[in-house]
Amino acid sequence: MILDLKSIIFFVSFILSALGAGFLVSQFSPSMMLSAMGAAGIFLIAFLNTEWGLFLLIFSMLLSPEITVGTTSGATLGRGVSLRLDDFLLLVIGLTWFFKTAYFKNLGLLKKTCLNNPIFLYILVCAFSTGAGIMAGRVSPKTGFFYVLKYFEYCFVFFMIVNHVESKEQVKKFIFCILLTCFITSIVGIIQIPSGARVSAPFEGETGEPNTFGGYLVFIGAIAGGLFSTSDNLKGKVLTGFLICVMIFPFIYTRSRSSYLAFIPMVLILGAMSERKVLVLSVMLLCLALSPLFLPGAVKERIFYTFNQPKERGQIQIGKIRIDTSTSERLNSWKNAVKNWTKHPLIGYGVTGYPFIDAQFPKVLVETGIIGLSAFIYLLYSIFRLGFKNLKILKDPYHIGITRGFIAGSAGLVFHAIGANTFIIVRIMEPFWFLAGIAAVLYELENKSISSHN
Repeated sequence: MILDLKSIIFFVSFILSALGAGFLVSQFSPSMMLSAMGAAGIFLIAFLNTEWGLFLLIFSMLLSPEITVGTTSGATLGRGVSLRLDDFLLLVIGLTWFFKTAYFKNLGLLKKTCLNNPIFLYILVCAFSTGAGIMAGRVSPKTGFFYVLKYFEYCFVFFMIVNHVESKEQVKKFIFCILLTCFITSIVGIIQIPSGARVSAPFEGETGEPNTFGGYLVFIGAIAGGLFSTSDNLKGKVLTGFLICVMIFPFIYTRSRSSYLAFIPMVLILGAMSERKVLVLSVMLLCLALSPLFLPGAVKERIFYTFNQPKERGQIQIGKIRIDTSTSERLNSWKNAVKNWTKHPLIGYGVTGYPFIDAQFPKVLVETGIIGLSAFIYLLYSIFRLGFKNLKILKDPYHIGITRGFIAGSAGLVFHAIGANTFIIVRIMEPFWFLAGIAAVLYELENKSISSHN
């Protein structure tokens, strides 16, 4: 029997694959091999079908464990560089997009949006200030590089969505998966409540990050609330309403004061954008005023602890009011950051070049100077401008619901950033930039839908 060339290539490839697999099995444990095969399968799916890769990315944002590799120094509290499944998925999706743009010449590398320039400006300032900090010896090269790379990765999520979303049906699928992920993490949070510990998202390590989970729930809760307010069918209202009810319990038990603070402007802005704003805002204000009567004791204790902590060394006292030691330390760190910022006022110390500060705006100021803070505020302004512009020109109730939620959720995150580094937290920023990408293309999708029906 005469073998053709294809048969020979297949036979040789099969033998080489078998030998390679045998070698790997002999070197690694079965569990490690199964994990590697599973990871390879995920990456293959993401490479062959970009949309499925984005679905996997959505679930991995909150449901992916972290692997710490190496250690970092500087403004990181000694934490290592962490890698997650979504890091690899973004790499695969990005490479897929580059290959497609190289093969299909009619595809642009980056679709133009009103956020492109503000994003690039902020990343450029961060990179420049960090480079200057490295040369001056203020920034550890490895730490600074990985943190700036992480900032770029968040924005990369935005560009991937902008370039891949092509229809309202896709948007609905993505939003469904985002809300489903939130539902799963909320159930996990509810299961944690009987333990008495503060509730946090899955795979957050031994101590967890309740503040992170609270900020995430504020943002996704705003999206669900926006969709609830504009849903034109009973099924949509029931599902989003049910999700909001489920989210309330883990949110309360995060006992995150920054998240509670963020919740107030979020719900008030949602109410102000509703059709019956006077009635809705009145009900919301009444509920907020009466909430202390219904909140669990542990939650009220956490809130009032800010001013009721027994007298201890290190507390800030304003008149007869004492601020608890945790808040006092945070306020002192802000004061010191502003004081030390004057030593490098234009470009700051560089990302991670200054000791850890658990507040976004002082951190941006001291790390990237007045230029970096200006670029950051310009980026936030551009995000809100996009949202309010959409609110004026969009007609589809579903798109309007997303936009309302995005505006209110973004405002909530700005307040959350008073007590946290909200805009660099991976479990908040990946969903945020994913939805920012959707918000950036809603008007284009609506026009495309109208054109296809004419």
